[in-house]
Amino acid sequence: MAERRTTVDDVEPHTEEVLTEEVCHESDLQEGQMMEVEVGQHKVLLVRSGGVYSAIGNSCTHYGAPLSKGALSGGRVRCPWHGACFNVKTGDIEEYPGLDCVTIENNKVYVSAKIKLRGVYVNCDAFLSLVVLRINNRAFILTGPAALVCAETLRQENYGGRIIMITKDDLPPYDRTKLSKARSKKEGILLRRMEFFHEYDIEVWMNKEVKFVNTDKKTVMLNDSSQHHYDQLLIATGSRARDLECPGADLENVTLLRVPEDARKIHHGSINCRAVIIGSSFIGMEVASYLADKAASVTVIGSSKFPYERILGPEVGMITMQILQEKKVKFYMKDCVTEIKGENGKVKEVILKSGVVLPADIVIAGIGVIPNSEFLFGSSVNLDSRNMVIVDKFMKTNVPDVFSAGDVTSFPLAAYENQRVSLGHWHLAQTQGRVAALNMLNKPAEMKSVPFYWTVLAGKSIRYAGYGEGYTQVILKGKVEELKFLAFYVKDDEVVAAAMVWA
Repeated sequence: MAERRTTVDDVEPHTEEVLTEEVCHESDLQEGQMMEVEVGQHKVLLVRSGGVYSAIGNSCTHYGAPLSKGALSGGRVRCPWHGACFNVKTGDIEEYPGLDCVTIENNKVYVSAKIKLRGVYVNCDAFLSLVVLRINNRAFILTGPAALVCAETLRQENYGGRIIMITKDDLPPYDRTKLSKARSKKEGILLRRMEFFHEYDIEVWMNKEVKFVNTDKKTVMLNDSSQHHYDQLLIATGSRARDLECPGADLENVTLLRVPEDARKIHHGSINCRAVIIGSSFIGMEVASYLADKAASVTVIGSSKFPYERILGPEVGMITMQILQEKKVKFYMKDCVTEIKGENGKVKEVILKSGVVLPADIVIAGIGVIPNSEFLFGSSVNLDSRNMVIVDKFMKTNVPDVFSAGDVTSFPLAAYENQRVSLGHWHLAQTQGRVAALNMLNKPAEMKSVPFYWTVLAGKSIRYAGYGEGYTQVILKGKVEELKFLAFYVKDDEVVAAAMVWA
């Protein structure tokens, strides 16, 4: 007989108080409008879409942006900060009401909300309806945000098999994007706490690394030489920072930004010290922005004429450089490091190809990434010339029951005539994780998202949507001198991407 899974009825019930409050008059909202209201001191987004009122939480689950300031279209509201979408009928917010929590009586709109008295780290109400039996199938899911969303989606869709997540970190999946933007404690960057995984029977094997995948025998071998059978496998191992290769790269206080410990090392090693940053793209520029008011001096070395030049173009790249120059960050562009010299094992100065010698107490390298796919060498899984895992629009590899998602993949970008790309974008990884999960369950789903990413430099927000590879023209619209403008990237007389700079 199949072993019975722990269900909601087996768990101590949540104590909840239901509040119902009048929030507005029926005529206060017209079709396609939304507004922020309060129920029991909780902010709620009230929406009128398709002739129906609904309510969801007003805070985006990513960084808490107010959804009332977002855009409503097609039954979805899009976060004004980072582009996340929420279904206005079901929502995806912890503790807040859905469609059946809104009633209209005598032309007055009432919203009912459940206020939890015992908190549980859960985002989706759908999890609370799980009543499933354990079956013998097991899904192995390898690390990262794509892996987390895949695991959550499997449970939301009532997958009853065993789910095992494997990570070489000593933490469950966490938000790596925060490492270069702010100083955060470990618990502050977790995407889910361990209580969540325990409650929904998702195993997390930490400090474990997959060394080889045998797709013929459907096994994974770990760094402890143990072998484990899988029925379905998701490869979401992401990418890692490229090592710095020059004399002196092994000196103390020469570091990359890979894990939380690196972020702490950079923070403590830079206070009132001379920081030199190698690389002028996202990691390098965000670290420079973070250290600008902490280090005694910050210097950025870049190989192009301007930061972000390949992606954002010289016009926007020059502006990003000026933003940090106003914070006294110095730039040495179209240059590179030939050697790092030290004294007593610690970094002392950085030598550039141009002959410039930069005094330094700490050196941070952000010079690109490489995919974590070495464990697939010699397997049947197809990799491209850069060792990215090749998948189709369903996130399937060439091997049955093996899927891949996130930064490690090369996938067809639907909005751009299925051009094959590899993009390290947070929201793309999560979307791919969900698409992979649905297809693992034989519920056909395709990857159709448009790339979106963002950064903040010295309080100035930069957001980018689309895929501008090979653009031939950049058109600026707005008040460039006030840092409030749009940049449109044109290729073959079509806008293929857009960036917004907003002070």
